[in-house]
Amino acid sequence: MRGLLCALLIAGSGVCAQTVTREEGLAAWDRIYAVASHPRCTNCHVGDQEAPMWEGLGFGTGVPHGMGVKADESRIGAESIPCRTCHVTAAGRDVASPAAPQIDDAWRLPPVELDWLGESSAAVCAQLRDPETNDGFDIAGLAEHLRSSAFVAWGFEPGAGRSKPVGSFEEMARDVELWGAAGSPCE
Repeated sequence: MRGLLCALLIAGSGVCAQTVTREEGLAAWDRIYAVASHPRCTNCHVGDQEAPMWEGLGFGTGVPHGMGVKADESRIGAESIPCRTCHVTAAGRDVASPAAPQIDDAWRLPPVELDWLGESSAAVCAQLRDPETNDGFDIAGLAEHLRSSAFVAWGFEPGAGRSKPVGSFEEMARDVELWGAAGSPCE
């Protein structure tokens, strides 16, 4: 009965809260943070500074997005230069740099509360495990977001000649489930 309950709770992930140790959860968190702190993620996960970055992608250190782009309150640049000016919706994503990245969704930045740029592992961990600061997701919802977001998928396959974080969105989603099953430890 316990096995059936566990299977229902963690629907298909193979992760059960009773079988995941804190150490395994911390190891999963380390892998999650390695991805979340990669420039492919942090360059768009910017907060109040409003400027998406080109940090660590061959453009140098501390380089804001070109063309004076600002995220603004809309997070789509509507108040200045809309993201869609260059990042048009396209099913064909494998465009080489310096062409603007494309996805099959309206290009936008994450909410300002999801600022990861320059944040420590402990700060990002605390943010992601709290639905009040992670755009309302519980652990299962966060894993589903990773599996279904066109932006996350693009981050792992950003097109010819672009750096990408290690692993895949599916591996990261499984790590989120493992981390959650261990109680979402940060340290």
